[in-house]
Amino acid sequence: MEILLHTCCGPCLAGSYPLLEAGVGAGKTALFWENPNIHPFIEYQQRLVSFKAAAEHLKLEVVYGDTAYGLDRFLQALANDYGPARCATCYRLRLEATAKAAAKAGIAAFTTTLLISPYQNHELLIKTGQEIAAQSGVAFHYTDFRPGFSSSHAAARELELYRQKYCGCIFSEHDRYKNDKKYLNPVGKSGV
Repeated sequence: MEILLHTCCGPCLAGSYPLLEAGVGAGKTALFWENPNIHPFIEYQQRLVSFKAAAEHLKLEVVYGDTAYGLDRFLQALANDYGPARCATCYRLRLEATAKAAAKAGIAAFTTTLLISPYQNHELLIKTGQEIAAQSGVAFHYTDFRPGFSSSHAAARELELYRQKYCGCIFSEHDRYKNDKKYLNPVGKSGV
C-alpha cells in the first residue's frame, strides 16, 4: 500500500475512493478508522458500521486505530475550547493518528476523506496534514475530493449506508439543529 486513507464514514469513503484510485492507481490504498470526535455513542456506532460496509464493498484493507468510543479523549483534547478552534483539534487528532499508523505499517503517505466535504475547512485540513507530514516523516497526499461529494450521496443510497446529518462532534450536532424550527425548545430559551 502507498496511501493510508483516514475515513470518517461510509458515504465519504464511497465518494472519495474513486477519485483517489483514479489518481494513484488501484490497489495502492488502505483505509484507516479512528474518529474519537464522533458523538453521541449511537452515532459513532452507526458510522463505524457504515464504514465497514463500504470498506467491504470496495474490498479494501482496513487498518484500525483506537476504535473505542472517544468522548473522554476528544473532550480532553479540546481543553474546554468548544468554539471554532475545535475543528483544528479534531483534524489534528485524527490526522496524527493516521500518520502514526501509516509510519508503523510502512505506508508512504496519508490523506483523509474529510477533504470531500464542502462544509469542512479545506485549507485548514491541508495545512494540518502538511504540518503532521513534516513532523512524522510520512507524506501528506492531497486530492480535492469535493467533486465526489454528490456521488457520495448516490453511493450511500445504493449501498444502503447510514448517512449522518452533521459533521460528527456533539457541538456540530448542536450547530446543525439549533435553528431548525422542528427542534426548538417548546418552553423557550430559559428551560423548564
